[in-house]
Amino acid sequence: MDWTAEAIERLKALWAEGHSTAEIGRRMGISKNAVVGKAHRLNLPARPSPIRRDAVPRPAPVPRAPRPVPAARMAPPPMLRAAPAVQHAPTVAVAPPSPVVRAFPAARQRIGARTCCWPIGEPGTSGFRFCGGDPMSGKPYCTEHAALAYVKPRDRREDAA
Repeated sequence: MDWTAEAIERLKALWAEGHSTAEIGRRMGISKNAVVGKAHRLNLPARPSPIRRDAVPRPAPVPRAPRPVPAARMAPPPMLRAAPAVQHAPTVAVAPPSPVVRAFPAARQRIGARTCCWPIGEPGTSGFRFCGGDPMSGKPYCTEHAALAYVKPRDRREDAA
């Protein structure tokens, strides 16, 4: 667009009235990006963001009072009664099962990147370890475990119908 003196004056007037860039563009028959670009080049004063609405402060959130907990929730659950012991059967004391606590083994220092890092066992159990064998050059696994880890993809032409 050719920015004539009349067009620049009209842009400045509409800008001063506070119209949006899209509205100024519609009134002048140009795009809003052309309006923004020319306003920037003319160093017109910045406009307040239509997204940020700092002019209207938000009210401070009101803290809520805690809800009372119903008495049914506060009462402990009823105790279950064991079945009466049979007199003719011998009773055997059975210890209640203890909770299973899995401890991860202490981290072992690797002897550098020159050991096979194939995991053996279940992580978190006492028998978990890494292979530790001599790796193939450029691979993190030994020959045996590299054969398991790196499998060549099948030729897709075999599956063609």
